[in-house]
Amino acid sequence: MRQMLPGDLKARLDAAETPPVLLDVREPWEFDTCHIDGAVLIPMATVPARVGELDPAAETVVICHHGGRSMQVAMFLEQRGFANVINLAGGVAGWAAQVDPSMAQY
Repeated sequence: MRQMLPGDLKARLDAAETPPVLLDVREPWEFDTCHIDGAVLIPMATVPARVGELDPAAETVVICHHGGRSMQVAMFLEQRGFANVINLAGGVAGWAAQVDPSMAQY
């Protein structure tokens, strides 16, 4: 499983002509509290039913609060043929600590 640190994701987003898909798998209340700009919300429990909404060929960074749920979803996607899936190590908590200290935290 590929991992990416928050600072590396920030650099990737800043440099990318075509940014990766940012797949946030937290619950709606968590997403409403804070999220990385451009992220798409598909809560973890709904991913199996909604996997068809995602492009298996797209670079996809999976995001949660600390990186555990996103790791599980990333493995699920890999098992279904997604070739370019990356887990955001540390999740939005890591993003707030390392990239955007003004981000709300919970």
